[in-house]
Amino acid sequence: MPIAHIIGLGKSGIAAARLLKREGWEVTLSDRSSSPNLHEQQQEFANEGINVELGKSFEPVESIELIVVSPGVPWDSPALARARELGIETIGEMALAWRYLKSPWVGITGTNGKTTTTALIAAIFEEAGLYAPACGNIGYAACELALGEKPPDWVIAEISSYQIESSPFVAPRIGVLTTLTPDHLSRHKTLENYYSIKAHLLKKSELQVINGDDPCLRQQGVDIWPDACWTSVKGEKELLGDRTFGAYIENGWVIAQSEKILPANSLRMVGEHNLQNLLMAVAAANLAGIDKSAIARAIAKFPGVSHRLEHICTWEGIDFINDSKATNYDAAQVGLASVSAPAILIAGGDAKEGDDRAWIDTIKAKAAAVLLIGDAASLFASRLEQANYNAWEIVETMERAIPRAAELGKQNNAKVVLLSPACASFDQYQNFEQRGDHFRQLCLESLV
Repeated sequence: MPIAHIIGLGKSGIAAARLLKREGWEVTLSDRSSSPNLHEQQQEFANEGINVELGKSFEPVESIELIVVSPGVPWDSPALARARELGIETIGEMALAWRYLKSPWVGITGTNGKTTTTALIAAIFEEAGLYAPACGNIGYAACELALGEKPPDWVIAEISSYQIESSPFVAPRIGVLTTLTPDHLSRHKTLENYYSIKAHLLKKSELQVINGDDPCLRQQGVDIWPDACWTSVKGEKELLGDRTFGAYIENGWVIAQSEKILPANSLRMVGEHNLQNLLMAVAAANLAGIDKSAIARAIAKFPGVSHRLEHICTWEGIDFINDSKATNYDAAQVGLASVSAPAILIAGGDAKEGDDRAWIDTIKAKAAAVLLIGDAASLFASRLEQANYNAWEIVETMERAIPRAAELGKQNNAKVVLLSPACASFDQYQNFEQRGDHFRQLCLESLV
């Protein structure tokens, strides 16, 4: 019986372990953590014949034939480098799923906009009567789909740079590149490295859909991507590449591959960036042969994405909006630019590298006050002071931020209280979803 080792006891690691067990492998799952919850899972997996090792770092041994890593495991870690030296095949969970899922894929990557675009595409395919659930960074782990009794008609996968890095042979039918701004540089070191990883997925894709309004991607241009379906919210005249193949908004209509598909105002989500997400989703669906009436119905019904400019409640005329998925400066700038002024902004968490100048300019233009939480609070306070913005307070926690935001909202006649952190969540939460859920819970408990 061949031996496999899975690193990481998250959703993707668990699905990979069960898939390999089903396929006749001897499987060990390991995780550096040893929380009580993981100990409960350890016994559950023992009953399934899967060994679980907790509280220790993985060290490769030659008897292992396959290592599968979860997205959060650094691809250049010494243990994985040693495994490759020993000739042990080392892949990501997405690559394992690719081997067993024979359906065509739509692969969506980019810095910001991935989740909304993925959710829109999945909603369109579902409206067309196809079984094509979202997977990867949202929805199912890809290996969960491979475990299912019914194979999907299409795989709609949101794929991060980490997942591309560890799954170099994944080759979607359609690849979508949403935006490119500096992110995860502590892992990828340079923007060039980060871009080359994202671009790899597109190069492996049969058809490419690329956001032509993104400055960095536009700079790459037609010389690099001559056959792509370029998109632009600014009309046909701004479209790169073959205009009969691209997708754009003209006179209020979404036009893709020279066909009028639906009115742009069918989408209920706010912000120009969401019109770009709409364009990319419509272009991908049209290239996949989805009927345009199904596209129009799906968009009209689409409620939005949790944690991305998600309306939670209205209290005393002030909208409380959860944008917890804004984990970097660019996403947070887009979120703040999309809401009505004056706004009360809640920001902070586990800070990332990046250029914060556009974000701070938008704060100065739109925020009546900024409440700072988490590890980044003092750093953000210092940056705001340097920019001559003094309406900030360090409140440290979400529990303190909500009542103070409500108080400041009334004092400043604010239209919006916006959680848009510009940070990762790992200082106080397991992930951005848990942070957004906590914001939602506190709002609904204290304000409604």
